[in-house]
This record gives sequence, C-alpha cells and structure tokens, in this order.
Amino acid sequence: MAHHHHEEKENLDSYFYIIALLTGLFVGFVVNRGLIYIPIGGVLGLLTAALFLKFLVRGRHDA
Repeated sequence: MAHHHHEEKENLDSYFYIIALLTGLFVGFVVNRGLIYIPIGGVLGLLTAALFLKFLVRGRHDA
C-alpha cells in the first residue's frame, strides 16, 4: 500500500499582514512626532500589505 503525501498549499497572507503591521507600527514609533503616528503607521503598513498581495503576489503563477 503506497502512502501518498499531499502537499497542502499554505496560505501565507496572514504572515504578510502581521509583518506589515509590525513594520508600520515600528516606523510610526521611529517618526517620534507623537503617539498618533504609531497607529497611522500600522494602518499604512496594512494597506501596503494588501496592495502587495493584490498586485504582486496574486499575479505570479507557478510554472
């Protein structure tokens, strides 16, 4: 009896969003103009990740 290993394609979207959120929060903290820039940086990071996923990652096809 042969055992077949099915590779499941892992959804990596959440990793992109988490990295973008943390990076955006860090950039907002580094700007050091006030506490309001930390959440603004997080939101801009999430928007950047969404655009990255929509236009760059989804456009690639495995050959």
